[in-house]
Amino acid sequence: QVQLVESGGGLVRPGGSLRLSCAASERIFSVYAMAWFRQVSGKEREFVAGINWSGDSTRYPDSVKGRFSISRDNAKMTVYLQMSNLKPEDTAVYYCAAASSLTRIPNMNSWGKGTLVTVSS
Repeated sequence: QVQLVESGGGLVRPGGSLRLSCAASERIFSVYAMAWFRQVSGKEREFVAGINWSGDSTRYPDSVKGRFSISRDNAKMTVYLQMSNLKPEDTAVYYCAAASSLTRIPNMNSWGKGTLVTVSS
């Protein structure tokens, strides 16, 4: 399994931006599709962005389309989530995850431990 470690969470004001990073432990990272999910306590985990192994195909739900952008750097074994125009309802723990292909999402092979994003004034 690929080990995944998220970073970059924190407190941001409404309308602000934040970039999350997820570092992978294995070279095989480059063949995995990657995704970001988020979860609020007491609610189901929600998919927010996905990217294929090469980075030329992405997916977003309507709730974040146009505000969130996922990208990856296979040489650095890292996937990013750029979030802009953040809203209080974006407050959640954000998780990075790996899957064998973009079509496999949300059936992921590996999960990180999450990073907390709080959007509040």
